[in-house]
Amino acid sequence: MIQIDHLTVRLTGFTLQDVSLTVEKGEFFSLLGPTGAGKTLILESIVGLVKPAKGVIRIGDREITHLPPEKRGVGIVYQDHALFPHLNVRENIAYGLRYHRKSGAHKNGSLDNLVERLGLTQLLARSIHKLSGGEKQRVALARALAIDPAILLLDEPLSSLDPNFREEIRQLLKDLHRETGITVLMVTHDFSEAHFLAQRVAVIHAGCIEQVGSVRGVFMRPVTPFVANFVGMKNIFPATFNGSHAKVETLSFQITNSGGGKGCIAIRPEHIQLLAAAPEDRHPNLMAGTIIRISNQGIYAEVVLDVSGVQLQSILTTSSLHAMDLRPGSRVFMNVAPEHIHFI
Repeated sequence: MIQIDHLTVRLTGFTLQDVSLTVEKGEFFSLLGPTGAGKTLILESIVGLVKPAKGVIRIGDREITHLPPEKRGVGIVYQDHALFPHLNVRENIAYGLRYHRKSGAHKNGSLDNLVERLGLTQLLARSIHKLSGGEKQRVALARALAIDPAILLLDEPLSSLDPNFREEIRQLLKDLHRETGITVLMVTHDFSEAHFLAQRVAVIHAGCIEQVGSVRGVFMRPVTPFVANFVGMKNIFPATFNGSHAKVETLSFQITNSGGGKGCIAIRPEHIQLLAAAPEDRHPNLMAGTIIRISNQGIYAEVVLDVSGVQLQSILTTSSLHAMDLRPGSRVFMNVAPEHIHFI
């Protein structure tokens, strides 16, 4: 278990402010946020590379806040692998053992079994310079796991890989976590990675934690406009609430009862349905609009439409786009179910 209480780190021009976070034993937890939000700073505080101004860090029942890195029982994998260029694969994997009292045994099997599990047996004598991106990341994982860490920290482990290697390493991480039960804290800016790997997530912005919860909970029920935008709710508007209605400029949306007052509504683009003609049956939020932009992404297309001066984004399959013969300037009808309108 990782427990962080009121962690504050002050750097020139940036402050990681009063961060509290708990990662349960055996959990795969993902810390999400844009570049510069403070994600890596949290990892470096846990591993002992950054000295906090205040706060406490515990791993299990041990406080490690002021311990040197080699005494913390933490393995870390960076996005750029951070392998030693003058050492071969075997020497890189074994490097950390010199700082830990290990007999060569590994709690999840021998070190040889770890190497075999990661598909590195045939590469042990090879130079780091002759490895692919995916192979380098597997070597970095082996080096981190060789010391039997209580915690595995992953700093953007997939971001520097091309799509084929990314899928390979993502599945490898999932399998390793299932097989070993190790506690994992992964930093990423990609919510799709969290969807695939994590059980819970935290979203950080400008040095502060904005929301913590299950992947599904944060994805479907963001609590701030920043989190809503980060998880893909592209339609976020200031609104005035009155019972079962939300007014956005000249538009009025029927929603599930929110009471009253002011705030924001957020709608996922995939929940905005586009129709070439008005349906015969009644829809509570049926509105006419004009398409102003289409961005074809291959198997799906992003569509921006104007509805009485308000711009909304929708997503539909490319086959639906062609079947409806939609293009900029086309008149369409849009509809969104009240239960898909989230209010913040």
